Amino acid sequence: MSTPTGTTGTTGTTATTGPAALDPADYRRREESVTMSAEPAGMGETRELLTLNFGPHHPATHGVLRLIATLEGEVVRDIKPIIGYVHTGIEKTAEEKSYWKVIPVIERMDYLSYYFNAMAFCGAVETLLELEVPPRAQYLRVIHLELNRIMSHLVWLGTSALDLGAMSMFWYCFRERETILDLFEMSSGQRMHTRYIQVGGVFEDIPVGFAHKVQKFVDEMPRRADQYADLLAKNEILLQRLSGTCPVDKETLLGLGVTGPLLRAAGVPWDLRKAAPYSSYDHFDFKVPIGTEGDNYDRFRVRHAEFYESSKIVEQALGGLPEGPYITPDRKVALPPRHELATSMEALIHHFKLVTEGFRVPAGEAYYPIESPRGELGCFVRSDGSSKPARVHMRDPSFINLQSTAPMVKNAYIADLIASLAMIDPILGGVDR
Repeated sequence: MSTPTGTTGTTGTTATTGPAALDPADYRRREESVTMSAEPAGMGETRELLTLNFGPHHPATHGVLRLIATLEGEVVRDIKPIIGYVHTGIEKTAEEKSYWKVIPVIERMDYLSYYFNAMAFCGAVETLLELEVPPRAQYLRVIHLELNRIMSHLVWLGTSALDLGAMSMFWYCFRERETILDLFEMSSGQRMHTRYIQVGGVFEDIPVGFAHKVQKFVDEMPRRADQYADLLAKNEILLQRLSGTCPVDKETLLGLGVTGPLLRAAGVPWDLRKAAPYSSYDHFDFKVPIGTEGDNYDRFRVRHAEFYESSKIVEQALGGLPEGPYITPDRKVALPPRHELATSMEALIHHFKLVTEGFRVPAGEAYYPIESPRGELGCFVRSDGSSKPARVHMRDPSFINLQSTAPMVKNAYIADLIASLAMIDPILGGVDR
């Protein structure tokens, strides 16, 4: 499969056009009669400010997030996000465990993107080990990563639509989410926090029947996404809540370090799967959806378009799945096959040493970035040569993207604050970690 071509943008990545790019003629429906004014009528010279605590226990904050909003009537004049209510110390905990035992801890950071958390950490460790991951393992990783991306976007869409009053969307989105979780359970034994991605590959090869069920899902998912668009993209209330509200220009977003769908909605085609391919992403043909206005409607459309692109990637990975091992044959890193434990003393010793002590990683440091559902998720690992990392630090996109809240909602209505927070899609487990 060849790498798709396109035009190179100022960011150095590949800008793409076509059905996945947000074409205003196809997707945008702006009514001239709808006026979204930042100044309510009748305020005159009166200026009475009210400080309002929004959260931390509020369903529309999508987690334990507290917002201190300064209001003038219904207009937001200033806002300050307050975080730290679910601080778990995951990074420091990881430094007290062997590399083998860090994976289930790091997965619980962004609890909707557990495959991505594990991928970033394992990628950094593999870089330090100079370990080559077998092609089959790379493709299996891509399949699970893109299914995880779809699942995360389904939770985002269902809960965001709920914030805007479209209650039925929640049940439709969770219908497809349940199918994906069933697939995860089939391949790993767990619905969430699967520990499927390991240093050197994946935990096990896919079972019989898994590929057929995944193919059935990716055949159905585009039609489901069409249904979501039919329900939402022409809904007058949703259009008034999203279209033209809270735009942020790309210069501001780039200055804040914002990545992912928020940045792409402003017209910047930055996606690490294209800009710095990893795990064989350069083998797949897919487009990077981008917006034109950078408003809440574009943020909605960019994520919605990714349903189609992720489904295409999974289908290509299934069709071209290489034969071969699903994990590195290096016995100093990977557990020996289970059937050898009863007949080989050497295999039993390797198993015992890896599980109890872990493997040693050469001294050095590495940063491994990937494209998560919310943007650039990177893992920095520094090794001192022992079986435990000396330093682990995660660049979580939710933490960075939350900075855009203030420029996004300043001088907007408080109702627009609800919609904007939903379109940011922050995961507080990753923010506080």
